[in-house]
Amino acid sequence: MTVAAPSKNRRKPAGPRRNNAWIHVVLILGAVVMMFPFVWQIIMSLSTNAEVQSVTPHLWPKKIQWGNYSEVFHQLPFMQQLRNSVVITVIRVLAQIAFCTLAGYAFARMHFRGKTLVLGAVLSILMVPSQVYLLPQYQIVQNLGLLGTLSGLVLPGLFSAFGTFLMRTAFLALPGELEEAARLDGANPFQVFWHVMLPLIRPSISVLAITATLWSWNELLWPLVVTTNSADMPLSAGLATLVNDRTVNYPIVLAASLLATAPVLILFILLQRRVIDGLASSGLK
Repeated sequence: MTVAAPSKNRRKPAGPRRNNAWIHVVLILGAVVMMFPFVWQIIMSLSTNAEVQSVTPHLWPKKIQWGNYSEVFHQLPFMQQLRNSVVITVIRVLAQIAFCTLAGYAFARMHFRGKTLVLGAVLSILMVPSQVYLLPQYQIVQNLGLLGTLSGLVLPGLFSAFGTFLMRTAFLALPGELEEAARLDGANPFQVFWHVMLPLIRPSISVLAITATLWSWNELLWPLVVTTNSADMPLSAGLATLVNDRTVNYPIVLAASLLATAPVLILFILLQRRVIDGLASSGLK
């Protein structure tokens, strides 16, 4: 009795491949929908103001207006405001990483009197809209004589209740045996924090840096309240000055918005793998 050899030309089931094809189609459609506003903004920034405000939408400008981008630098001290935004963002991100990691470690790993009460007070900040303590912040900055200065812009963003909560959660997830082993080796509390615990929460630190960067770069209300001189404003507040009650040149506003978004977009493209890994490992959605 002979057994027939399996045919080499037997076709494999195409079910999984078809399912994958539909998944890719859905993802491509979703990407197109998400990218359309950004592409439309680019097209409108190269159009005339009449074409932007036209009832009939123009899919492409009759004549590309490259001068809209150069006009941004005439209407705004763009490079000065860009420098202000970069300085404010860098200082705030570094300060939040320093203060929030120290506070998060203290709340997660140390025992002191009133810890629960202090932690509750810090977390209660997350339940209060930022507009509520805008006036007290303004009065403090005014009494310090920092209105209209870079220090006055930076000061309220040096600490973050969200960052403290995020760092506390990251430290709580680490096994306590690591800390005990370091103490048995003679390490003091700061050495345990710096050499043992802090390197293990790098993904969470990346998430804190990302959120602090986006929050600081896009902040609008506080810079508008504290500063009146356009040269002292960051880009977020400078863009708001392009809109007035009489006339609005929409292509200029759109071009300025694209230029203001470009640094953050380039930073994300360069660090996208670290950003995605940090968000995935921290569980932040």
